[in-house]
Amino acid sequence: MITSVVFFLFISLTTIAGLISPTVRDFSVSRVDLESKKAYYLTESGVEDALYRLGNHITLPPSVVITLDSNTVTTTTPGVISAASPFDIVSLSNVNSYQREVTTRVNWTMDVPFYYGVQVGLGGLDLTSSSIIGNVFANGPITGDGSSTITGTAIAASGLDVFEDASNGNGIPFYDRSFGHANPMQDIAQSFILNTTAPLNKVHLYLKKVSSPGDLTVRVVNNSLGAPGTTVYATGTLSSSLVTANYNWIEVSFTSNPTLTPGVVYWLVVDSPSTNSSRYYISGASDDSGVTAYPDGVGLTGQFGGAWSNPYTVSYDHFFKVFLGGPAGLIEGESQWNQLHIGTVSGSAQANTVNYVNATGLIYCQSGTGNNQSCTSQADPQQIDYPIPDSTITEWKTTAETAGVIAGNYNLPSGSATIDATKITGNLTVGGGAILTVAGTLWVVGNISVTGGSQIRLASSYGSADGVIVSDGNITITGGSDVTGSGDPDSYMLILTTSSSGSAVSLSGGSGAVILYAPNGTMNISGGADVQEATAYRLVISGNSVVTYDSGLEHASFSSGPTTNVPTLNISSWKETE
Repeated sequence: MITSVVFFLFISLTTIAGLISPTVRDFSVSRVDLESKKAYYLTESGVEDALYRLGNHITLPPSVVITLDSNTVTTTTPGVISAASPFDIVSLSNVNSYQREVTTRVNWTMDVPFYYGVQVGLGGLDLTSSSIIGNVFANGPITGDGSSTITGTAIAASGLDVFEDASNGNGIPFYDRSFGHANPMQDIAQSFILNTTAPLNKVHLYLKKVSSPGDLTVRVVNNSLGAPGTTVYATGTLSSSLVTANYNWIEVSFTSNPTLTPGVVYWLVVDSPSTNSSRYYISGASDDSGVTAYPDGVGLTGQFGGAWSNPYTVSYDHFFKVFLGGPAGLIEGESQWNQLHIGTVSGSAQANTVNYVNATGLIYCQSGTGNNQSCTSQADPQQIDYPIPDSTITEWKTTAETAGVIAGNYNLPSGSATIDATKITGNLTVGGGAILTVAGTLWVVGNISVTGGSQIRLASSYGSADGVIVSDGNITITGGSDVTGSGDPDSYMLILTTSSSGSAVSLSGGSGAVILYAPNGTMNISGGADVQEATAYRLVISGNSVVTYDSGLEHASFSSGPTTNVPTLNISSWKETE
């Protein structure tokens, strides 16, 4: 009996042990798996903490230790993080001696969204026998002939409501100041200071005339040693027919609408074409030292480009008014029989005033004439900023200069060469069918010239990233030359100039480029040239040229973007290393 009981007990213990052992083993494996997963998620928390700090410009030490539920994760990054180079975030966690490690490769990218095939400033867009395949946004007027087409929507924005910012003179003038009747009293000038940042819109002058003098040229110029300088910011014409023998306020509009700097002295110059003792003008003026004096300026008499003085015994101020704001948006074709075509499927025209337009979609305007349909009312579109702020351009220049400097000109007359990020203090010239490969951000202080079927292209190492060339001079691309990305369909090259010249960018002769950018000057595209995006203060497109918008430009990402301008953190790779 005892033997049977012992044998039964042995069999029972063996059976129980066989049942318990897998359970214990499974429990142990589950515990290890749970702690391993804890370590993994703790590692990811370390990476996310580092990315959050970087993305929000919070100081990130080279090593950060975080404790969660009595477990730790250590995140390490390079001591110096460069905006121009990728770097690794290494996160190592420890949960009850179980470790997981993740390495994340990160680089900064500056997303510059180009939402329009063409974006122009107050200088506006002028189309002649050419096409824009895409949408257009303009802070200035959009004009075109009957052989031109915008396939998408065209928007001409209106600026701020027009308002009076600086002025002098109410009631009867204290003095009469004649001009245009004898040398050196040919012209008059009045200094003034603005209070607001807004486009210069128009001026009013308080004038009368004797007999029938010629038309006047009105200019806004710089201050030079307390007198009018020769740097002209805006020009307008005052027709003699508007002035009578009695005083009246005469309005003068300008051909351009620059934004002048508040607190800076400028001069309003009224230029008479000649002098004649029997045909001249008279300007109303106040006593500069009296109760009604204008405190921020003074009146002078003289000649534009010559000498200025006060020929009278007392100081005085001319009557004047300076208006800022606007201008009202305008889209206009050539005539009722030569309408500008907008939209191939449903593109609309949107502006305060729309004249001589044939639109597939609706025409949104306050007034219009000679269109294929009547106006549909909506609020005027408002002006927008350029897609690239000045601070970003400055950062690109800094990136190039930090990498190295080439003194003088850089010429590539033939063959091929590769150039890394650098600053060129002179001109950049590529000709004779040469191929220049760009492997980093360039800053060219002088002009850029690409001629004779030559090519500038991004290095293949850029992959899908985009490259930048910044110039302070004029850019000329002609003779079938081309500017391209890295070869990846998502890669673009941006050529940008800060020049305010009337020929800041010239693209012609069947040449092509990806993104051309001239926020301060005039861009001319002619002779069958082709470009994928164009941004300029003023843009003139002619000669069967085409702007073909690429939707990928909506998310253009420049890999050398700055850390100080809220760039995008791009995770290029991730892997578990332990």
